[in-house]
Amino acid sequence: MARILLVHGASHGAWCWRAMLPALTSLGHDVHAIDLPSHGDDPTPVNDVTLQRYGQAILDALDRQTVLVGHSMAGFAITQAAEMDPTQIAGLVYLCAYDPWPDLSLTQMRLEADEQPLLPAIRMAEDRRSFTFDAAMAPDLFYQDCSPEDVAYALDRICPQSAAASATPIPLTDNSRNLPRSYIVCTKDGAIPPAFQRVMASRFDPARVAELPSGHSPFFSMPDALARTIDTLVKV
Repeated sequence: MARILLVHGASHGAWCWRAMLPALTSLGHDVHAIDLPSHGDDPTPVNDVTLQRYGQAILDALDRQTVLVGHSMAGFAITQAAEMDPTQIAGLVYLCAYDPWPDLSLTQMRLEADEQPLLPAIRMAEDRRSFTFDAAMAPDLFYQDCSPEDVAYALDRICPQSAAASATPIPLTDNSRNLPRSYIVCTKDGAIPPAFQRVMASRFDPARVAELPSGHSPFFSMPDALARTIDTLVKV
């Protein structure tokens, strides 16, 4: 049994893990989900958000050895937390997530991919300090294999995303790189190209890489399969 903290991606909140909490609990794990600053029920103004604040919020949620599961943008958030203090972090699981590369912010890493499906959907705020995603394009990018009910549930809850958090590179050290690190490739992802996910995953131990035949939101489309995959990876 592992203690697991689920960390959502850009514009989402702890709400996106609603099916994962019982799915992982049924496999014997102690599971929690977090709202990062300015997301979900957290009242932090989006323009006050930094990647450092994401990392600190994750650390503040830990009281024992915990595996962090980061979705999409949260690959940066969980890595930031590990770089700040890996003491209570038992491992990092990147779910169709950006695994930070040296000297590159998330925005810069996204541009390393051969395809840019997200760019046409990004809508910057007037002050350019936050952005949202076009509601008409979001279903095909994030939820193309999800039920209409889950799509409606998500579209009612997605929120503005801090631009500063996406523009900050992480100085990488052994703090994060020496932890057990796993990657889950989503092979039908419409937001982060699967080919680029495999490029990122190629830097992981092959025994810690798994694939799911899902779009960008397997926590909605196949929660039981995702739970079994996470269960397998935390036991490696």
